[in-house]
Amino acid sequence: MEYIIAIDQGTTSTRSIVFDSQFAIMGKGQEEFDQHFPKSGWVEHNPQDLLNTVISTCKKALTDGKIRANEIVALGITNQRETTLLWDKVTGEPIYNAIVWQDRRTSKFCDELRRAGLEKLVTSVTGLLLDPYFSATKLKWLLDNVVGARTKAEAGGLLFGTVDTYLIWHLTNGVVHATDATNASRTMLYDINDGEWSSQICELLNIPRSILPEVRNCSDDFGVCHEKILGHKIPIKGVAGDQHAATIGQACFKPGMMKSTYGTGCFALLNTGESIVRSKNKLLTTIAYQFDGKPTYALEGSIFIAGAVVQWLRDGLKIINSASETQDLAEHADINQQVIIVPAFTGLGAPYWNADCRGAIYGLTRNSGPAELAKAALECVGFQTRDLLEAMQSDWHGDNQEKSVLRVDGGMTSSDWAMQFLADIINVSVDRPNTLETTAVGAAWLAGSAIGYYPPFDEFSRLWKSESHFVPIMQEEERERKYSAWKSAVEATIRV
Repeated sequence: MEYIIAIDQGTTSTRSIVFDSQFAIMGKGQEEFDQHFPKSGWVEHNPQDLLNTVISTCKKALTDGKIRANEIVALGITNQRETTLLWDKVTGEPIYNAIVWQDRRTSKFCDELRRAGLEKLVTSVTGLLLDPYFSATKLKWLLDNVVGARTKAEAGGLLFGTVDTYLIWHLTNGVVHATDATNASRTMLYDINDGEWSSQICELLNIPRSILPEVRNCSDDFGVCHEKILGHKIPIKGVAGDQHAATIGQACFKPGMMKSTYGTGCFALLNTGESIVRSKNKLLTTIAYQFDGKPTYALEGSIFIAGAVVQWLRDGLKIINSASETQDLAEHADINQQVIIVPAFTGLGAPYWNADCRGAIYGLTRNSGPAELAKAALECVGFQTRDLLEAMQSDWHGDNQEKSVLRVDGGMTSSDWAMQFLADIINVSVDRPNTLETTAVGAAWLAGSAIGYYPPFDEFSRLWKSESHFVPIMQEEERERKYSAWKSAVEATIRV
């Protein structure tokens, strides 16, 4: 028997999944790891945790499926994006913790660049906005603040990478220093027009080009996982950032197709084909995927907090023991209360892009309790999604836009209540696929298709199936009343 293994290295946990030739899950391993918050607005990971959980979950997946390493014919990687690492070129030792995509420590520097009138340049080259969310200013912070880092980098002694690059380098025992076009497009250092690292942006931020990885296609040769890792050599054949892998896993290959992934954050992508669409609504222009040197582009809306607000109810407020409790609580919430959570714990993402505002709760009464807060936590994800879709529809005028369906995936989509509310508030049907592991499916397909194990994308698209279909049933008056209250809450939060 032959199988594909997909590594899904996320923000709060790492998963590894073994798939067979029909994308059936044969074995699975998952582990959470610690989050580090050294200062307000700072978020870090221990790089060793990322690597260790990748190796251990791969072993767990093989054990779970009673599969031998020599039965794995290819490995795919998908990863949390923008998270920034810098390590020694010889020893592989990181010089500092990984600075996570949620981290806001470079907000003031981004403000300085914006006041200097540089955002237009950055957006025209990279498709991104000037925001601490992206890798570039995190990398500059590392070079400027870790003792000896800049000198060592300029001497060729350090390597930069997002999580995929860090994993590839270690899995190949330091042989390959590479990334793919999707992860590169999220660094704020990559020219999406010319398909190469931008000398102009690197000079602007004083970042040595020598520390940057080689950029390859999503299905490509990323070296071989060393036999000491899993006991057998395994070719690494597919790499994509998590939201791009989910777009692939959802088979959103036609211009106008949309998907939204609900994990720690929420990320909606609209395939715009060969067209680079410049947003007028503070959305991001990014590379959806790249094959044979030809990029396909997308508009993306990024919400920083989605599933993390439920995690906050569990770990911060301690009013639930598990995320699964929120559905029952929401169903029993007082229908006469309109409690709204604006989850700006690390600022607001698209379409607001306000790094400095913080979370707020509105509409509390003496009768508000866990049920009302759970309902508000699920509803705020739907409200934020509507913000994104309205902005996308305003920017994109393609003839083939499929506005009638949104394909969804991620942990939060297991809640029928949340998905029905999502369909109601966006007034668009919502399709939930047979497998919610679409990010891992995308990574697996990238790796498998590179070696002919899986079919090309047109046949893969025909294999996609919906498990549940949620149709809007909310009355228009109620939909607009609720959304208007959300908009007012956001405006009030930004003003504070």
